Amino acid sequence: MRTRIKICGITRVADALAAAQAGADAIGLVFWSGTPRAVAVGAARAIAAARPPFVAAVGLFVDPTPDEVRAVLAALPLDVLQFHGDEPPELCRAFGRPYLKAIAVAPGADPARLVEYATRYGDAAGWLFDAPPAGGLPGGTGNTFDWDRLPRECRRPVVLSGGLSAANVGAAIRRLRPWAVDVSTGVEAMGADGRPIRGIKDPARIAAFVEEVRNADG
Repeated sequence: MRTRIKICGITRVADALAAAQAGADAIGLVFWSGTPRAVAVGAARAIAAARPPFVAAVGLFVDPTPDEVRAVLAALPLDVLQFHGDEPPELCRAFGRPYLKAIAVAPGADPARLVEYATRYGDAAGWLFDAPPAGGLPGGTGNTFDWDRLPRECRRPVVLSGGLSAANVGAAIRRLRPWAVDVSTGVEAMGADGRPIRGIKDPARIAAFVEEVRNADG
């Protein structure tokens, strides 16, 4: 099975094109103002319009109101919605779009309890397992979680997120065989201080990440 790849936190057309050229299946556009990776609707429209065919646009929201989601959908075509907060199932399924529900995997989490929670979102296109919130961010923290906590039997396709990079994504795929992987921090450009520049991607790091995914698939 080929592992699908989503590059999240895209804020520039050039980064979306770099992701597509490297072979990513989807790009993520963040519509939550609490992160430097947030993208304005106008910029998101330009990014979405620049995509080549068959690269999906995923819109990420954190505890939005229904009107906030509808306003984005009215402005640009999103293929999939991603909910990364404490949204009730009724909100997630209210917009006539496939959706992903993010599920935080805390240290020592009981896999059975995670499945019990995820089952509330049984009509989701996939369940995205991520590290718990940190530093005021619900996701995109650059932190990993204990992969042993991940449920082994899931009713929906599993999207693995949380601290992935070219250094560890191959091991993650070989061990867990997720449907897809989702990366943001792990493909960002590095500043002079050695820290990722949130919202600015590095084409070389994207290409290295995709290559490691393909190597693991092979």
